[in-house]
Amino acid sequence: MNNTTQTLPVLVAGGGIGGLAAALALTRQGFHVKVLEQAPEIGEIGAGIQLGPNAFHAFDALGVGEKARSRAVYTDYMVMHDAIDEYQVGKIPTGEAFIQRFGNPYAVIHRVDVHTSLYEGAQETGKVEVVTSTRVERIEQDAHSVTVFDQHGNAHKGIALIGADGVKSVVRAQFVNDPARITGHVVYRAVVDKKDFPVDLQWNAASIWVGPNCHLVHYPLRGGEQYNVVVTFHSRKQEEWGVTDGSKEEVQSYFQGICPKARQLIDLPKSWRRWATADREPIGQWSFGRVTLLGDAAHPTTQYMAQGACMAIEDAVTLGEALRVNNNDFVKAFDLYQRARVARTARIVLSGREMGRLYHAKGVERLVRNDLWRGRTPERFYDAMEWLYGWNVGNCLSAATN
Repeated sequence: MNNTTQTLPVLVAGGGIGGLAAALALTRQGFHVKVLEQAPEIGEIGAGIQLGPNAFHAFDALGVGEKARSRAVYTDYMVMHDAIDEYQVGKIPTGEAFIQRFGNPYAVIHRVDVHTSLYEGAQETGKVEVVTSTRVERIEQDAHSVTVFDQHGNAHKGIALIGADGVKSVVRAQFVNDPARITGHVVYRAVVDKKDFPVDLQWNAASIWVGPNCHLVHYPLRGGEQYNVVVTFHSRKQEEWGVTDGSKEEVQSYFQGICPKARQLIDLPKSWRRWATADREPIGQWSFGRVTLLGDAAHPTTQYMAQGACMAIEDAVTLGEALRVNNNDFVKAFDLYQRARVARTARIVLSGREMGRLYHAKGVERLVRNDLWRGRTPERFYDAMEWLYGWNVGNCLSAATN
C-alpha cells in the first residue's frame, strides 16, 4: 500500500444492514469508511426479520451484540401448521437446550432495530462517514484505488469498494450484469399492534401456516407490543421485481380454503407493503480486483430460509477476518472472502427455492410434507440445523482454507 492510498477511506455502496455491517467490520481492521447511500436519509424499510444464533455470533464479532439483543424478542419455539386443517407439521423448541447447542438464541426483531444497532455502532467508532442522496453510477479502478462516480458527477476515491447496494445492485450490474430470476411469488408485509392481534395467535414463536401456493407467517416484535404479519402467494399475473403499496382485496382473493384461525391474519392490517420477489442464480465470482459484493448484491435470495439479513452480516464478519489474516491486502482478502462465502450463500439461495416448494405443496406433495417431520425429536432438528446455526467468527473462513 502506498502513502497516498493509506489516507483514503474504504468505500461502501449502500447504507442498509449489509453496508453498515461491512463498515463496522472495516473499522475493526483500522480503516476509515465512506458509505454512499442513495436514499435521502439513512434508514431501513420493511417489518420483522428472524435472527438465528449465527446472526448473534456475527453481531458479537462486530461489537454490537448487546445493542441487538436489547431490541430482540426471544422466541420459545418455531412452529409450522398446515393452513388447511391446522395440523402441526413440526415444532422446534428454541429455549435453553437450543441456546446450549448453538451458543446463542433464536429471536425475532424489527428490521429497523437491526439497522439502528449497526448504525449506532458505526457512529460510535468515529470512523464512518455516511453520504446520502448519492447513487453509484460507474466504477473505475487501478492497482491502488477505486473511484466511484455518482449521479451528480462527483468522484469518490477509496482504497477499495464494497458493493452492498442490495438486490438491484449497480456494482453487480457493472461487473456481472446477470438477469434477475422473477419468482412470481408475492410477499405482503405489515406490522399490527398487539391490541388488534387475535389472542388465540399471540404465541411467543416464529409461526408459519403453509398452504397450497401460499403461506402466512406471524411473530411478536418490540417486547410483544406488535406482531409481524407476512403473507406470500403465487401471483396470477406476470410480476416485475419491486415494492409497491398493496391492496387488501388482492390479498384476500388468494386465500380461499384457508382455515379460519389462519385466515384471521389477512384481515388484520390496515395497510400492506407488497414485494414481488426475485433471486439470482448463484455465481462463483463476486470479487473483481479491489471491488467485491456483499449481502443481497452478492447472493439475493427469496425469504424462505429467513436468512437474508443474517447472511449479509455474516459476509461482513468474514470480510473483516479475511482482511485480518491477509494483513489488510484487499485483493487477496477479497478473493479469500469470496471463496469462504460462495458455497454457503448459494446453499441458502437454493435451499430457499426448495423450502418455497415445501411450504406451498398441494395434493399428494402436501401429504408428504405433512409427514416429513412426524416424530422428529428436538435433537434431530438441531442436528439438521448445525450447518446453518453453527457458523461463527472462529470458523467463518474454514470453507476457503480446508
